[in-house]
Amino acid sequence: MIISELLNRGEGKTLEFKRDLSSPKGLMKTLVAFSNTAGGRVIVGVDDNRQIVGVEAPLDEEERLCSMIADSIKPRLVPNVELMTVDGKTLLIVEVFLSNSRPHYIAAEGPDQGVYVRLGSSNRQADRELIGELRRSAEGVSYDELPMPELSEDDLDLKTARRLFRGRRPLDEQELMTLKLMRREQGRLVPTRGGMLLFGRERIFHYPDAWVQCGRFIGNDKGDIFDHIELEESLPESVESVMLFLKKHAMRGADFSEIQRKDVWSIPIDILREVVINALVHSDYSQRGAPVRVAFFDDRIEVENPGILMPGMTIEDMKSGVSKIRNPVIARVFRELKLIEQWGSGVRNIFSEAAKQNLPMPEIIEIGMRVRFIVRFAEEVPLRGNIKKTRGTIGDIAPQVTSQVTSQVTSQVTSQDILPVNKLVGALDRPMSSNEIMLALGLKSRKHFREEYLSPALKNGLIEMTIPDKPNSRLQKYRLTEAGKALLTSSGS
Repeated sequence: MIISELLNRGEGKTLEFKRDLSSPKGLMKTLVAFSNTAGGRVIVGVDDNRQIVGVEAPLDEEERLCSMIADSIKPRLVPNVELMTVDGKTLLIVEVFLSNSRPHYIAAEGPDQGVYVRLGSSNRQADRELIGELRRSAEGVSYDELPMPELSEDDLDLKTARRLFRGRRPLDEQELMTLKLMRREQGRLVPTRGGMLLFGRERIFHYPDAWVQCGRFIGNDKGDIFDHIELEESLPESVESVMLFLKKHAMRGADFSEIQRKDVWSIPIDILREVVINALVHSDYSQRGAPVRVAFFDDRIEVENPGILMPGMTIEDMKSGVSKIRNPVIARVFRELKLIEQWGSGVRNIFSEAAKQNLPMPEIIEIGMRVRFIVRFAEEVPLRGNIKKTRGTIGDIAPQVTSQVTSQVTSQVTSQDILPVNKLVGALDRPMSSNEIMLALGLKSRKHFREEYLSPALKNGLIEMTIPDKPNSRLQKYRLTEAGKALLTSSGS
């Protein structure tokens, strides 16, 4: 790449400018970070305004730089160092490639404190978990393939696993080993970390951050939260639960241009599904501190997962379809369950689909030790109804309900019923069992659900039983009545 292009691009994950070698410590950290992350170039002789000032005595400075690198960085790092003349001024260009000897570190700080990685245009000190990740990636070892010899087959929820794999694989002992959910260790069959992350009975005990947090915020910032759920079910099941939560707070219309009615959502469902799957598959579960987070704002949805990009990867690589799989066990299971169609296609499909739908291009940001995916909407999706009037009547929340329905409903529903009932109606997009409705609403207490949600909705004729003559049937489901559909339509669903 020619110098003018580099100057126009500006500093980032793989590029940094230095005026001179007067601050060698910062330069050494940058070279270490490049070697541990995705490689990069340092161009010496460019000031803060990206103006070429050149290097005085370039041959002497080249020799000095090579000596500093040899003395300051361990294990030994051998970058490409060359001199280039531009507009009569000499630049010193240092190119570092992703190293197979990583993690490199500043010798004076030691292997525990002197390891750095590149995040955007800055260098970040790596903690113990990240150092382990760098070492494993250099050795070709995946975290989720490692055994957990202290555990046994009983620690896996194989009932859930077999239910999800029904009709695909029998999940006998051989299949469990083929999928690397289990492996033989010292003559015993034990779960792998991937097996526990996917289907562990006590997954949260072993991995306190291996769950998903979803929130619906009021407006376009995190000042006020309207609704949230915490999902601790198996990772494959979490995908559908997250999508149910997003749909609950989205608006739904219908497309009748084809023979069968087709639901049209105010948020890009297919794109968001890919983003959620990408986050679950590529999270660094060795990191501690925070779960996968899904934040729904009026103008966008942000999905954030722990872990920086895999060594050797850049955001540009991701957009172009280049893929390095951090968790091959988790990825394999997701593919077997048809949650992933083709290796490396997910992120590329996200951007191509956004272009097809004339949406703003999604953003990928490395922030802290996390990766954030931002999907913006074509138009804002405000919360249904006037949320500031939740103590009013149904008419306050849904002012456009037909007068017949309004009079039928508002005369009976108390102010305390309004928000729960409205949420239930918004979640009921098909006949659903009580368990399915509770999952969609993020509720765990059956008594609370029955008293605050189900009973008021039944009482006021917004929903009905599919088997009314057998109210306690295990096959019982609930569907919207005409009054419920009218309320849903009036609320912008």
